[in-house]
Amino acid sequence: MTTKQATMQITGMSCAACAARIERGLGKVEGVAEANVNLALERASVSYDPGKVTEEELEAKIESLGFGVAKQALDLTIGGMSCAACAARIEKGVSKLPGVTVANVNLALETAHVEWGGSETAAEDVIRKITQLGFTAARKKQEREDAGDRHSQEISRQKATFWLSAALSFPLLWSMVGHFSWTSFLWVPAPFMNPWVQLALSSVVQFWIGWQFYTGAYKALRNGGANMDVLVALGTSAAFFYSLYLTVEWASGGGGGHHLPDLYYETSAVLITLILLGKLFEAMAKGRTSEAIKTLMGLAAKTATVIREGTEQQLPIEQVVVGDVIVVKPGEKIPVDAVVLEGHSAVDESMITGESIPVDKLPGQPVTGATINKHGSLRIRAVKVGKETALAQIIRVVEEAQSSKAPIQRVADRISGIFVPVVVALAAATFLVWYFAAARGEFTEALEKAIAVLVIACPCALGLATPTSIMAGSGRAAESGILFKGGEHLELTQGVDTVVLDKTGTVTHGQPELTDVILPPDGGLDTDGLLSVVAAAEKLSEHPMAEAIVKAASERNLALPAAEDFQAIPGYGIRASVEGRSILVGTRRLLGGQGIDFSMAEQEMERLEHDGKTAMLVAADGQYAGIVAVADTIKDSSRRAVERLHKLGLSVIMITGDNKRTAEAIARQAGIKQVLAEVLPEGKAEEIKKLQQSGKKVAMAGDGINDAPALATADIGMAMGTGTDVAIAAADVTLLRGDLNGIADAIYMSRRTMGNIKQNLFWALAYNSIGIPIAAAGFLAPWLAGAAMAMSSVSVVLNALRLQRIKL
Repeated sequence: MTTKQATMQITGMSCAACAARIERGLGKVEGVAEANVNLALERASVSYDPGKVTEEELEAKIESLGFGVAKQALDLTIGGMSCAACAARIEKGVSKLPGVTVANVNLALETAHVEWGGSETAAEDVIRKITQLGFTAARKKQEREDAGDRHSQEISRQKATFWLSAALSFPLLWSMVGHFSWTSFLWVPAPFMNPWVQLALSSVVQFWIGWQFYTGAYKALRNGGANMDVLVALGTSAAFFYSLYLTVEWASGGGGGHHLPDLYYETSAVLITLILLGKLFEAMAKGRTSEAIKTLMGLAAKTATVIREGTEQQLPIEQVVVGDVIVVKPGEKIPVDAVVLEGHSAVDESMITGESIPVDKLPGQPVTGATINKHGSLRIRAVKVGKETALAQIIRVVEEAQSSKAPIQRVADRISGIFVPVVVALAAATFLVWYFAAARGEFTEALEKAIAVLVIACPCALGLATPTSIMAGSGRAAESGILFKGGEHLELTQGVDTVVLDKTGTVTHGQPELTDVILPPDGGLDTDGLLSVVAAAEKLSEHPMAEAIVKAASERNLALPAAEDFQAIPGYGIRASVEGRSILVGTRRLLGGQGIDFSMAEQEMERLEHDGKTAMLVAADGQYAGIVAVADTIKDSSRRAVERLHKLGLSVIMITGDNKRTAEAIARQAGIKQVLAEVLPEGKAEEIKKLQQSGKKVAMAGDGINDAPALATADIGMAMGTGTDVAIAAADVTLLRGDLNGIADAIYMSRRTMGNIKQNLFWALAYNSIGIPIAAAGFLAPWLAGAAMAMSSVSVVLNALRLQRIKL
């Protein structure tokens, strides 16, 4: 038996029993010869028969035992790719390295993401493998800063190459007018008709400018693959060398004294020029699809005014550390995530959340880096800097989403893998059919048709169809505060038919607010008077309801008298003495126990409770004095967002731990018809499972720690950006704005993006399915076929760019 050794880093072990359990579990797997787990190193070494079990199956076994396998990840910038076959070849080659579980190459972004486990493979091995395959690879972190410059330089290089090729091809194109009777009256300079001049001009285009196609084809074939370069090299070489053969034959027959042959130098040169033009357009368009990342990176402040040693110093943002005190003046960007120490201002957070209304900031409140301080001067303390800031995390999520593959792309990848060999076979068949049947013995005509088939086929359009749309769609979503964590989530979101909304913090603000102050007909206090007395008594309480009352009094600028003899009565309310009066605030039982008659308030109490509010009775010196009501009110945007979800054809369900009457009252206000009330936190995931078992595709939106299991269980979990880190980590989509319109926008954006991908795939497949037969039938000259091929890739990218203009 041939054994192989695998080393895996284990997470989640706490004692020797854990290590023993993993050893026993792995030992039972068929094909495992020996398994040793080192608790101190948290490492497992396994000897196994690769013919019976794979490393991925061993990892799955460890995970099934309740542990994790740590992965190493590497993000690379790839150079030298020309089409989808190149990307597929890199993925195939890297996947063969020991321990590699993920190898995703994004042709549009020219990046690769690789994940692997074990100690047999290092980052250097991955880079070395890609280099051996004939491409260049560099760590993304090293190149991010000058990525824009590199892209500009590449565009400039391609422009120069195209114009040189065009200048050399123009005389050859001009010489074509002599080939047609209807253009024979046009004057052509004699040198342009000279076969030797044509050979000289076309040789430069073919073997200097076009050398990139030969090297690309060689590298592909050397590694057992085939790409677009193979098709271009075959097609143009056939035209060039056939023309060279005719030129030599003409020269051997006496040269100038003989009739000039019909040469095809212009075919190869013009083909290469048009393909270069298409690649130039494609590169320029691809640059625009990543504008979202560039825009986000450009939001970051470059400097910060930091107080060091008692003085204000202007420092580069890289030198700011956690704990630094920073001064932010009106109109300046807030440089890092921080908390306000001094000052009061309104902050424009639209660049992060998409919300256009500035948010008031007071001491103790958090501020986010890259947002703009509008009015007052602020003194803030840095909490998160560098890669830990919200902006850096947003950029990372968007990059990962753009680099990931949607499941629909696998179809295109499979087609691209066999595309080139099939086209070469079709071209050969076209030549044979024309030479032996359609135009018997006409070598030139048969060759023309075969060249047209070779150059019209375009695997690039297939390869670009999905990633360009994913890039444009996820980038546009990010600009509106919607972060998809991967292409697969962007694809799955469009299939959602049921949206489950957590009540607290999602449909509602998540914080109680004072909603009503009701006086008795013969009350001795006015509204402000009653509120100030109640707030004075409640100020000494720590209950959330008390905080809402005190906050409302503060917002009305009411002066609060001193309270004495405060007493909290659990389950009933509070008692206090305010300005010499005995004040009671609480339930019916509290007042009833003191013999206070509040029968005239019963109807109002029932009305308030029916509306989902918490109503509290107030008594002063043994007499009923009024009612104050507090509620967790719905967000202003909730009702409009629910209407949008219904218009999208979605069922909307609200889930909450609140009692049924309160839940139904909130649901009525939001326009939600179905409610799951009195659901314990651990029961939310079970309710999601029940919906899924009934055939529903469920999206769950929540913001709290108790929502995390349900978010993970749902087909798509959506975390409100105002929520906890736990909820955001468990979700597939993060909504930075924190209102329900983000859910409608996310689903709408997913549907539009997937529709765009399907359009691209249809166009790419239809183009090749229709174009190849037309070329084989002889209806397209080779240079027209080349132009069509060049434009097909451009059209796919331009169609994807339409996603950037969607208004959310």
